[in-house]
Amino acid sequence: MALSDISVARKIKDFLEFDTHFNEIQDVDILLEEILTHARTVMQADAGSIYVTENDALAIYHAQNETLKAKLPRGEKLIYRYFVIPINLTTISGYCAATGQITSVPDVYTIPDSVPYTFNKDYDQKSGYRSRSMIAVPLIANGKDILGVLQLINKMDRRGHIIPFNRSDLLLMKHYAIHVSTALHRAQATRAVLLRMMAMAEMRDPKETFNHVNRVAAYATELFERWALEHKMSRRSIQRTKDTLRMAAMLHDVGKVAISDLILKKPSQFSEKEREIMKEHTILGARLFSDANSDLDIAARNVALTHHENWDGSGYPGHVDPDSGRAIYISRDGMPLGKRGEEIPLFGRIVSICDVFDALRSNRVYKKSWDSSRANEELQRLSGNKFDPELIELFFKIEQNIIRLEERYSDPA
Repeated sequence: MALSDISVARKIKDFLEFDTHFNEIQDVDILLEEILTHARTVMQADAGSIYVTENDALAIYHAQNETLKAKLPRGEKLIYRYFVIPINLTTISGYCAATGQITSVPDVYTIPDSVPYTFNKDYDQKSGYRSRSMIAVPLIANGKDILGVLQLINKMDRRGHIIPFNRSDLLLMKHYAIHVSTALHRAQATRAVLLRMMAMAEMRDPKETFNHVNRVAAYATELFERWALEHKMSRRSIQRTKDTLRMAAMLHDVGKVAISDLILKKPSQFSEKEREIMKEHTILGARLFSDANSDLDIAARNVALTHHENWDGSGYPGHVDPDSGRAIYISRDGMPLGKRGEEIPLFGRIVSICDVFDALRSNRVYKKSWDSSRANEELQRLSGNKFDPELIELFFKIEQNIIRLEERYSDPA
């Protein structure tokens, strides 16, 4: 058997081994990142990006670049600008989505005039990177619906030289795309179910918007990943946990569906009595997951119940049984004893920070949005009493990631 045949056979084996793994991932964003990482690894591509179809355009969801990443300090992630590409014939990815065809370019700087698309050199010029070989692969569901485009850049040979993608690569990627498109279509259906649940909350509470829950979940995932790297978790464990956390974080305020409209839609700050009623959304949300039979159920229950606990024990609802509402431990004033420190589950401590930060950065009927500098100062002020100080320190280290996610999930003007 020729060396090239062995290489192709190994790639096929690698793709098949990950097929089950992809179908285990439930969250869209985590799945997209895994698809890109795995495809780059198997195809020996130095860089790549993955786009999702949104409103007749392609929106970037993840970008990776090993050469540029190697220049970053340990634990830092590559920061990329959020942007959209029109689905038309003028760009490589747009052409791929518009035609539904795999598009391979040996050198993006020598694209012939006979094809309609061109390569935008802006990214290379700003980053100092040199893109050369490129392949764009359409992700198609039901044989016709373009879910997005997977783009791989700069295939590397064993000596680290950039080479073009070959015919075998195109055939492999065609079959790979079929499998991952099925997993992506399923994950998007799961996300749609979650967003319908959020739609109920949004109809009840005008503050609980799709973009708010998406931002909180995205921030929480980034913060957890940085924490996990600091604590030397394995990559596989990080990815599996991120998948669960992101969906659980989206459900952090789902208990508000059981709170009266008179309170939720009040166009001013709450009275003390109303505030106490609002606090019940933590218990009511946790109660929705009483019959927990999956990691997501357990995580969603913990997040809903504990995302308003404080590091110093002054938060709520404290040590209570959410199913009965009865206190497990009583403080001196007869109220449930608040959870403190690491008694609060990690997910609850993470979502607490992200929820407050987004609230500070958002407009409310009783306040204007704070700029990021002022919001960060408030997080720092509350470190050690309301928030886990280690997590606050890590949150500031991922500030550029947070800015990028704010842009992606920004509220309509």
